[in-house]
Amino acid sequence: MSQALRGKERALVLSLLVIAFISIFITPKTLALPVGASLNYISNSTINATPGDRTDKPGTITIININALQQDYQWKAYVGNVTGKLTLDDSSGHTIYDWTLATVTGEVYTSRYSSIDWATIACASAGTISSEETALGISSSDPDSITNTFSGSSGTIVVGTTSLSGCPATHTYNSSEEPSSDYEEALLQDGNNYLVYYTKISDDANGFDGNTYDFQMIVAENESSSTGNTYYFWVELG
Repeated sequence: MSQALRGKERALVLSLLVIAFISIFITPKTLALPVGASLNYISNSTINATPGDRTDKPGTITIININALQQDYQWKAYVGNVTGKLTLDDSSGHTIYDWTLATVTGEVYTSRYSSIDWATIACASAGTISSEETALGISSSDPDSITNTFSGSSGTIVVGTTSLSGCPATHTYNSSEEPSSDYEEALLQDGNNYLVYYTKISDDANGFDGNTYDFQMIVAENESSSTGNTYYFWVELG
């Protein structure tokens, strides 16, 4: 075998080794997507409806106006704070390095469906919203239906690298019982037509009860359910 041929073989072997090294140690960058979030239970409460009463003399006609606040069992709410950090972990949870966030920003997502295809995320369609209402025993004509509750239009929403706008939206309230720009909530869906609730993280914003929170969101419920539906949560930091 000639010296030139041996040189070509050595060059080919070297090239293959370089390619193998690159394929083993250098992997394509994976863009950030929402990750499953762990939950820490704090409290749970509902309305305390005390009946009004009067004592009037026999033989009288009493004219009264009655006002009632009735709890809406087609909805429930989740409120709280978000902590987290950016990390480099392996599949066993071993950390090689992490970065603490001085101020947490990002988004919170929740859905009745545990497996969301984030690569196909989009604004929720009328058909997907209608299907969710049917699944939960809600009529779209109800004043408190999902359709009528999320009757607004969202600003820009970024999920991973997907930018959305004009999604069905609403705003939960601050302590003045006014819709708060800090707590915009919108409806999304994935390619499987699974409905996803979105809200942005607003660090220490004025919440519905005068306390400060990072997020507030309402989700639809089946009022005939004695236990309630399970909702799964994801967070996207940054």
